[in-house]
Amino acid sequence: MLKGFRDFILRGNVVELAVAVLIGTAFGAVVTSFTKDILMQLIAAIVKTPDFSGLAFSLHGTLIKYGSFLNAIINFLIVASMIYFFVVLPLKYLMAKANAPVAPTTKTCTECLSEIPLPARRCKFCTQPVA
Repeated sequence: MLKGFRDFILRGNVVELAVAVLIGTAFGAVVTSFTKDILMQLIAAIVKTPDFSGLAFSLHGTLIKYGSFLNAIINFLIVASMIYFFVVLPLKYLMAKANAPVAPTTKTCTECLSEIPLPARRCKFCTQPVA
């Protein structure tokens, strides 16, 4: 029973998922702090309102608080842009770099169809000159 549990825990998917959750939580805390403590303060300096959660209007006696929704939209856009610029773009760059085509190092002999190095002037198998 313990061997099965150990095998389950040490499988690559479980460990990778745990690491992803921990990194995601830490990244979320950083982005939330950046949004709340820096960007919203800059917006507050420009708009002269420290927080949009107090914005509301009344419709037939019902108070509609659109300020909290506005805060949530701003926070979502900032989180999405941070993830895109700091996670998606670097990963896309690294994946493209890893999947880049490798320049060929051999050519095919026209006589015997064996693979020979590019700088070779003669096939080592059939000794025919190659271009």
